[in-house]
Amino acid sequence: MSKVKEAVDVDVPLHTAYNQWTQFEQFPNFMEGVEEVIQLDDRHNHWTTKIGGVRREFDTEIVDQLPDERITWRTTSGDTDQKGTVRFEPLDETHTRVELVMDIEPRGAAEKVADVIGTIDRRVKGDMKRFKQFIEERGAESGSWRGRIRPGGAGPAV
Repeated sequence: MSKVKEAVDVDVPLHTAYNQWTQFEQFPNFMEGVEEVIQLDDRHNHWTTKIGGVRREFDTEIVDQLPDERITWRTTSGDTDQKGTVRFEPLDETHTRVELVMDIEPRGAAEKVADVIGTIDRRVKGDMKRFKQFIEERGAESGSWRGRIRPGGAGPAV
């Protein structure tokens, strides 16, 4: 399993950056290769990606979500294996650090080669730069979900 870590400082307040990240269906606007994300409920999303000509569909579950602090997820089905956390840190009243840490298990020869030559790292770095541009150009989030999801399967608390 490969670990990818990338941080970006965005010129928006903490709540704006966090709120935008909760809008999973907007991810195709800044994540290269993500064709569609369908939010099934507060905890579950269905992803369709196409990277290097390889199309994948998989489901993710949010296992921990604390507003303005972190969102942690893992894959639950499909042909991809990953888990990760995105953390939000206020730098001041109008600037936020967004840090993404992911563990990814490359599948297939093409993904394993892409991992070895750093393609996955570069893709995540580009996605984070595009998130910065996306939220800064908007100046405001496109929506928000401020519920709390606790580890261990406890239901969401709003």
